[in-house]
Amino acid sequence: MIQEAVNRYLLKRKQTSLSPKAVLFDMDGVLYDSMRFHARAWYETAMNHHLQAVQADFYMFEGRTGESTINELYRRTFQRDATDKEKQELYDEKAMLFNKYNDGKAMTGAGDVLKQAQTHGLQTLVVTGSGQHSLINKLEQTYPGCFSREKMVTAFDVKYGKPHPEPYLMGLEKAGVRANEAFVVENAPMGVEAGVAAGIFTIAVNTGPLPDKVLLDAGADLLYPDMESLAKDWDNIMKCMG
Repeated sequence: MIQEAVNRYLLKRKQTSLSPKAVLFDMDGVLYDSMRFHARAWYETAMNHHLQAVQADFYMFEGRTGESTINELYRRTFQRDATDKEKQELYDEKAMLFNKYNDGKAMTGAGDVLKQAQTHGLQTLVVTGSGQHSLINKLEQTYPGCFSREKMVTAFDVKYGKPHPEPYLMGLEKAGVRANEAFVVENAPMGVEAGVAAGIFTIAVNTGPLPDKVLLDAGADLLYPDMESLAKDWDNIMKCMG
């Protein structure tokens, strides 16, 4: 299965080899078990402001910047973009609720994946649509020595959020590698779309409530049910990529 996925990628991208030197990790739902708190905080904020939404929307919107998510809700409800004042008010409210609910728990298996990546000599970078300082600042405490701020891409660094390829293209630039010298680990359809659009081999881990089909339809090259399964299969992935 892995070899077939690698062969499909190489054929599609007209490449002769995959030579991984870096792994670009999404944060929420990959490194932290935090998406349920994001979804709850977004949904409650939307309800407080009479915006049309269901909680599942926020798993689909994951990867967008906060501004993009708020504009999407305003277009849906009022057929217009939110004003700067509305965007600031809503994001501040959502961030306050998220910080209230979030327990900061690391995603089970993520530490094992990072150890595997480092054992194989790969750079590890974060590429997230998040602007939550509470999690971004906690990465070093949760995963010591794995990430540095100069090699992170966050909502503060990009003009366009996922599903636009810009965040992952910026990640490649920060890693100093080409698209066929990296791979992406994502849990969200928009994140998968962004990785694929950037030309990078993209592995999806379905740590949320969405059907597998949503991630596969977004273009994921490989799909795992959780980070533990990915860690266990890492040696096989590296053999097929090498």
